[in-house]
Amino acid sequence: MTFEDIWRVPDAAHSDGRFPGYVGAVRVRGHVEIHAAGRTAVEDDSAPMGASTQFRIASITKPMGGALLLSLVEDGLIGLDDEVAQWAPELASPRVLRDPDGPLEDTVAAVRRVTVRHLMTLTSGWGVGLKPNPLQRAMIERGVFPSAMGHDCTGDEFLERVGSLPLVFQPGEGWRYETSFNLLGLVLERALGRSVGELLAERVLGPLGMADTAFVGDPARLAAAYTPKRAGLELTDPPDGRYARPPGFEHLSGGLVSTAGDVLRFYSAIADGELLGDASRAALTSNALTPQQRASAPEVFLAPGSTWGLGTGVVEATGAWGWSGGSGTTAAVDPRLDTVAVLLTQRAMAGPDDSPQPFHDAVASAAALV
Repeated sequence: MTFEDIWRVPDAAHSDGRFPGYVGAVRVRGHVEIHAAGRTAVEDDSAPMGASTQFRIASITKPMGGALLLSLVEDGLIGLDDEVAQWAPELASPRVLRDPDGPLEDTVAAVRRVTVRHLMTLTSGWGVGLKPNPLQRAMIERGVFPSAMGHDCTGDEFLERVGSLPLVFQPGEGWRYETSFNLLGLVLERALGRSVGELLAERVLGPLGMADTAFVGDPARLAAAYTPKRAGLELTDPPDGRYARPPGFEHLSGGLVSTAGDVLRFYSAIADGELLGDASRAALTSNALTPQQRASAPEVFLAPGSTWGLGTGVVEATGAWGWSGGSGTTAAVDPRLDTVAVLLTQRAMAGPDDSPQPFHDAVASAAALV
C-alpha cells in the first residue's frame, strides 16, 4: 500500500478544476500522512495549500460537540435526560404542527419536554426540512435557517426565535437535521456558565493539542470558500471574511475552523479511547435512534444502512463512523480496517457529484493491501 493510491482521487478532482486545492490527512494501521495540493484560492498568486491551512469544517464540528457533551456527562455536570427548559425557558412550551407542511397556526401541545438527549440525537422536533413550506419560510425570515456563514444573531436571539417556532413532530418521535446542535451549545453555555469555546478548549482542543481549531480563523492561513455554479466556482467567503471575525454565537453544529492535522488528531483520539471513557465512546459512535426516529430521517442525510449516534453518523454493519460538512469537508473512522481519513476542500457540496465516498473507498482499498 502507498498513500499515493489514496491521493490520486482528490488529485484528479483538483486537476479537473473542481476545487483550487485540498489538504488530506490519513492514518492507516498507525501510519500517518498529511498531503496538500493546489492553492488556497482560485487566483494563481494565492498561497499554496499546506498542513497549516485552515478550513471552515462545517458539520464535522458536530462530533466534537458530541464529545464535549459526553465529557460533561461523565463528570456529572449535565445529564442526557435533563430537560433543557431549566436553562432555556424559551424552549419550555413548544407547540407541534399537526401537518409538517401546514400553516404555523395549526398546532397541538407538546406531550413531553425537550431533553439534552433529544438535542444530541436531532430528535427534538426543531430542524431542517427539504422542501419549501411555511415553517421553512419562517426559519429563513427569522434568520435561523442554516447558512454556510453561520448566524448574525446572538445566542439569546437564536433561542428566542427558534423557541417561537413550532416543532415538526412531538419531541423524540422523528429526526430533523441541524438546529438541535445549535441549541445544544447554547444550553451548555447557560448550564455551565461558560462559553462553548472555553468548554471545548478545556475538554477537547487543549488536551489533544488542537491549537489550530477555533471559532475564528487566521486570515493569513484560512482558505477561501467557494460554491459551485454553472460558470464555475463562486466565492462565498474570502480568507478575511466572515470566518475571520467572531460569530454571532459559537455553535456546535458547524462553526469551527480547523486543519486536516487537527481533525485527524480528534478522530484518532476518539478511535483510540484517548479522550472519552468506553461507554461514552460507544454512545458517540453507535446507533442512538429508535426505528421510528430513523425511519423519518431523509436519505440525503442518513443513507441506507447508516444511522446517528450521540453526535456523529454511524454505519451499522461495519461500525464505521464519521461525518461530512457542507463546505466540502469529510472525516471518518473505520475500526475494522484501522483507518482514520480526513479530506478538507473549499468547494461546497452541492449534489451527488460532490460526495466524499470515492475518497473513503480509496482509503479502504489501500488499507486492504496492508
